[in-house]
Amino acid sequence: MNRVLPLFHRWPFAFALLLALVLLVLNLIVSPSFLSPARLPGTLATLAPFVLVGFASTPSILAGGIDISVGPLATFINCLFVAVLLPAGLGSWHLAAPIILVVAAGIGALNGVLVAVVRLHPVVATTGMLFLLVGLSLTIAQNPVAAPDNWTEVLAGGIGFVPGAFLSIGVAGLIWFALRRTAFVSNLLATGESDISAYGSGVNIKVIRILAYTLGGLFAGIAGLALTAIVQSSQSSLAATYALLGLAAAVLGGTSLAGGRGGLLGALFGAVAIYLLQQLLTASGVAPSLIQFAYGAVLVVGVVLGATLLAPRLKRNAT
Repeated sequence: MNRVLPLFHRWPFAFALLLALVLLVLNLIVSPSFLSPARLPGTLATLAPFVLVGFASTPSILAGGIDISVGPLATFINCLFVAVLLPAGLGSWHLAAPIILVVAAGIGALNGVLVAVVRLHPVVATTGMLFLLVGLSLTIAQNPVAAPDNWTEVLAGGIGFVPGAFLSIGVAGLIWFALRRTAFVSNLLATGESDISAYGSGVNIKVIRILAYTLGGLFAGIAGLALTAIVQSSQSSLAATYALLGLAAAVLGGTSLAGGRGGLLGALFGAVAIYLLQQLLTASGVAPSLIQFAYGAVLVVGVVLGATLLAPRLKRNAT
């Protein structure tokens, strides 16, 4: 155990990676064709929204906050595209994609302003936004609206030999990779670890937190497109499910709810583990209500593991 704990301290995503590998083996035992070439594009497309809402939840947590509205934001974007933009003739990718990403990033920025400038507690601010987005989604499309043929179908299939999900996840990953080449990510982590110390070092913590929530909103917008790709209809009822999935993926992947520790790689492995758990339970004939219970259990396990595994490190930092 003494050799294992330093591994988790150095790579906080290690537990999620290990869990994902175990669940992958179990899925292959239950369903040997799980990773067959014919099923792979569809499997990855179904995984993509899990990963992207995990990505969307991560920046605000790294900054020392939390955003529980990213799941509802993804489903709002889904409803906006299917029930508003497509019927209005604005559904082509060169029109819809900029509108969707600007709207999603703007909603994220509004969350950031409420937290960093108005100084509302992150839970209060994003819970209010959650209810607002759920209400807007129900107003736009109270009942599921079927989407006509549109360009998001590519994200559920493939572009040549490349699964379309690589595009949606890859865009978010490239944005994060580019930001890691700047001072933003280091300032983000410093703000989450200690906003007082970051401020004393010259970091504009208000701007950093607003940008963190904006980035989360942008990722949630991409998640909404990935969700549309697989359902091809408006699905406002999925808001609560994806809100829970985003947080569970982030914390299971080693992102500390105290802030300042974690990243998108951990959210990726956390989302993969949750997706594989869902697939295993579904293939085993488990009732959908118990799958929701499993999501909550994963979130609790992630929080507990994060607190216990990080406790020795935090103690050393304090001395």
